Amino acid sequence: MNYKAIIFDMDGTIISSENVWKKAAHHIIKKHTTLDDNECETLLAFLKGGSLLISCSYIAKTFNTKATVEQLMEEKKEFAFNEFHKELSLIEGFNLFHKKLVEKNLKSAIATNASLPELIKILEHIPLKDFFNEHIYTVDHVFKIAKPKPDVYLYAAKQLDIDPKFCIAIEDSAHGINAAKAAGMYCIGINTGKNRSAISHADEIVEHYNEIDLDKLLHESKS
Repeated sequence: MNYKAIIFDMDGTIISSENVWKKAAHHIIKKHTTLDDNECETLLAFLKGGSLLISCSYIAKTFNTKATVEQLMEEKKEFAFNEFHKELSLIEGFNLFHKKLVEKNLKSAIATNASLPELIKILEHIPLKDFFNEHIYTVDHVFKIAKPKPDVYLYAAKQLDIDPKFCIAIEDSAHGINAAKAAGMYCIGINTGKNRSAISHADEIVEHYNEIDLDKLLHESKS
């Protein structure tokens, strides 16, 4: 397989936003359900990697909340946006890794379950366009069809003009890995969430970007 591009998830893969979204989800779960702390942690693990719409829809329907899905979404976004300036940063090692893929003439893109408004807010804090230019694709680019469906990955590959089978995906969640593999991509799971079992079905698992051997991947892809 002659790999020509690497397509990244965003939250928890490029930027350290997962803790912010976890806090936001915890906030609405504790406010709108009667789950105890252990049950809340189990639900948070289940929802990890899901889109804003999917997570809030699940909470609203499962627990028959008085708040609508739309109200839960707005409340979750407001909480997260107020925390972004405190916690957002690039995942350690991403900057150097991206530099290496540019040196090897690999194309790159983002394929995220985040919505366009979320992305715009993130761009106020993290200069993702310095790395990806216009190739940052959200769930809004694919009619809100979120991971684990493969649509956003397939869309990103199409915009790069590269067959999905020639793309490597990097993900940190089960939903994202399922999406990447359904798109026909080789998927690397990066264990930023410190839970290898949650990403066990990736084609390979790394703890840090410096463990990804691009030379080996590209050599094997041509053999």
